[in-house]
Amino acid sequence: MIGSLITEYGLPWVFNRTLYSAKLKMMRAIPSSENLFEKDVQVKRIEILDIIVEPIEEFLKRLSNEKQVEIVSIANKAIEGKILGFSSIELDYGNPINWHYSPITKKIVEKSLKWYQIPDFDPERGDIKAVWEASRFTHFFYFSRAYMITKDRRYYEAFSNQMNDWIRENPYPFGSHYKCGQEATLRMINTLITYSVFKHFRLITSKDEENVKMIVEGSYKKVLSNFFYAHKCIKNNHTLSEITGLIIGAWACGDNKNMKKAYTLLDKEIHKQFLPDGGYRQYSFNYQRFALQLMELNIKLSEQTMQHLSNQSKELIKGSANLLYQMQDETGDVPNYGSNDGALIFPVTSCGYRDFRPVVNTLFAFIDGNRVFEHGDYDEEILWFSDKNVNDIPMKKTPRVSSSFHKSGFYSLRNEYGFLMTVLQDYDTRPAQMDQLHIDLWHRGINVFCDSGTYSYATDIGKKMALTSAHNTAVIQGKEQMKKHGPFLIYDWTMRGKVEHNDDSFIGTMNSKNDYSHTRRIKKNDLGYSITDSVVGDGEVCEFYFHTPCDVIKVKDGFELYKNNKPICSVRTVGDIEVKKAYRSLYYLKKEEINCVVVRTNMIEKNCSMELLIELKDTN
Repeated sequence: MIGSLITEYGLPWVFNRTLYSAKLKMMRAIPSSENLFEKDVQVKRIEILDIIVEPIEEFLKRLSNEKQVEIVSIANKAIEGKILGFSSIELDYGNPINWHYSPITKKIVEKSLKWYQIPDFDPERGDIKAVWEASRFTHFFYFSRAYMITKDRRYYEAFSNQMNDWIRENPYPFGSHYKCGQEATLRMINTLITYSVFKHFRLITSKDEENVKMIVEGSYKKVLSNFFYAHKCIKNNHTLSEITGLIIGAWACGDNKNMKKAYTLLDKEIHKQFLPDGGYRQYSFNYQRFALQLMELNIKLSEQTMQHLSNQSKELIKGSANLLYQMQDETGDVPNYGSNDGALIFPVTSCGYRDFRPVVNTLFAFIDGNRVFEHGDYDEEILWFSDKNVNDIPMKKTPRVSSSFHKSGFYSLRNEYGFLMTVLQDYDTRPAQMDQLHIDLWHRGINVFCDSGTYSYATDIGKKMALTSAHNTAVIQGKEQMKKHGPFLIYDWTMRGKVEHNDDSFIGTMNSKNDYSHTRRIKKNDLGYSITDSVVGDGEVCEFYFHTPCDVIKVKDGFELYKNNKPICSVRTVGDIEVKKAYRSLYYLKKEEINCVVVRTNMIEKNCSMELLIELKDTN
């Protein structure tokens, strides 16, 4: 394992990760040593975000009555401590909110402990993200938006009171909410945005301003004291978040020198994390959106800081938005690819969590000067992060076509009513799931063959969803594509073989260090798709998995899929077919039962193959 870590992650990463572990052990053994890493912070100003409220207010009042009621309802529940967590489930933290409580396990994290004394993973407490969720202050957006709709002071008062209570209950550096610099940064951002809105309406008091400064101070101190970990060890969306925290904190302290350094670092990190063809280094569409929303915010921050992202960074960001656009269904959804922690860090539209049109449309508008969608509810996101008049942004029709993003490992074949996507990565950064040669099939807005998702990083169900058998690919019994240690560490990465792709076909090979290879051929035809798999390796049985939210009926030569009693597709294949129950998680900590079709064949002299003919139906 150590050899694989050095080879794949690099000796500097292993060294830095060991150094950080030593730092934590030292602080736990000698608490006074934490002073070695602390920096003095003096917040002088907090008006870094000037939200232009009038067009947002007008936009909200043009929403349907149903959507206005939904915004107000979520805000009303948040006043009572019932927070919309992970964009999907109601989490009751009590009234007043108990900031140290997990609504999932009903356990409390000891607030008298310093952050480094609290474990990341505790079986009794459960997923720490459930403790953190309310303290991100994502629900503050609903207070802002509900106030714009109703002009009810209760929403401002809830913002003011909850912020004041949080500060009283969370003195720096005590409690779990200072464990993560990204969490601290998001809390700071959401506070500053909400502060700007209520200041516009002249509701902010001197006490509110003092509290906002304290939020910024504690958040900035956290990021400063622990940025080494995000920068040298994590190297993903956490790094982008915390650099944004450095920019905001330095500006708030009037430290122009360090603010400029942070911008230089941000440009460098964008070049590391966004691939030239649009991919994102974290192998996750949800984290890709997370990173892109951070870019929206940084473009907004430039209005005040007078520092700007480079043109090269902007092109990389636009390319990333284009990749999501090309892998998007007409409904706005995308495959549930990679780790998905339920984060929609800026819920500033009435679109659903699974709708990726807001971020795609906004970034095209910002960088390209054109929208890619007709006017819709997703336009609200543009208004929160710019002063653009959405009616003045021209529409540029951009077709979705069969696409190869070879550097990023995404390949699609499109027809008139949907698309098939497969993934084949050539890893140079840490993978998150065993999903090589997984296929996602979409037809008329239905995700016919789907990814299982994530559910939770801290549960057995979540751990299983990262494995090979949770994806629509081949599995030799007893073998995984790669090796896994703990919830996040994957090593012995697969290697990508030869890949060919055109408008009508794909062929690619994955070579596993667990002594097998898998070649998948996909061909588009007039009726649908044909898939031919070849697996070579040691084993007696090979299984091919197909997860589907559709109803499954086995037939003599394969199986048929139905949705709401309507035929979706028929699949012709040879082999032992088993239909069993599985779970899919479209939202963090939320799961639904789906079907999993397993086609089983015997390995003969270390070889097996499977052919699948997919005939798509006209469901109209």
